[in-house]
Amino acid sequence: MSKSIYELVNELPTDNMTIKVLKSLDFVVPGEWQNLVGFENTIREVTGETDEEMIQQIGDRAVFLFNDKSQGYQNALWLYQTVDSADSALGAAALANKIGEKIPLLGFLNHITPNPDKAQAIDLSLKLVVELVAFCQINGIPGDSIGDFVGSLGDYSGESLMRMAALVCLDGLIPFGPDFILKVQSSLSNISPKDLEENSAFNQVKKLIPGNNTSGQLDFIGNSFDSVKGWMSSFVGDRNLNPQQLFSRLGSFIEYSEDKLDYLAAFLDVTTNYYEHTGTQTLARRLIERAVAEI
Repeated sequence: MSKSIYELVNELPTDNMTIKVLKSLDFVVPGEWQNLVGFENTIREVTGETDEEMIQQIGDRAVFLFNDKSQGYQNALWLYQTVDSADSALGAAALANKIGEKIPLLGFLNHITPNPDKAQAIDLSLKLVVELVAFCQINGIPGDSIGDFVGSLGDYSGESLMRMAALVCLDGLIPFGPDFILKVQSSLSNISPKDLEENSAFNQVKKLIPGNNTSGQLDFIGNSFDSVKGWMSSFVGDRNLNPQQLFSRLGSFIEYSEDKLDYLAAFLDVTTNYYEHTGTQTLARRLIERAVAEI
């Protein structure tokens, strides 16, 4: 890691397209996410601590834990960063000066194209697997512990729950519609190891995905999705979520045409890095909680 966890949390943005999109999803998980920025501020918020000396001790211990490469924290952060950068780099610079305005999506159609369903299914599934593997890295358990991860989803809250909510909404409901689980499952059943090897995001994160080869990793991806689909289905059903609700919220700051919804999904891939942003926040929280427990 070229930057310390202290720097990364201090440098989190307070307002950009990612923040706008995540705030628009507050209705999905009301009050769960606040945009905690700043390492010392995060320590105060997570611990309730006010003593400056104790805050310094907690911060020092958290930084030490993050820097210890025998732990999985750096791997987890790398996964969050990498799976996002694979689909967000395109066009980001062109959009940088538009933040703060109501962004006309149609003006950027020459910069972006929608992912075919197969690529979109791989994107969603890889993010899900990254969440699973990062969870295992943070908690010091084997990376193929699907059962432990699925069991933990019921306890997800804060940044972690917002990240999963965004995954369901932005990478599931918007590109695929209300039956996104069936569509993704169908696409995954038709994906070959060669298809996976041609996916740039997979090639970047594959070294940390369980499986002895691409075929084994494809099986792991499919098994992971299959294990989490029940949670995703309940998440959508319990909240009566539908794409129209999402379009209504996003329409307050993105202008788009109803017949270009596949482009909307691609646009969100280009302009947001919600995995990296909330992943950094999750990691900071877990490091601080462990530091306090050890002190």
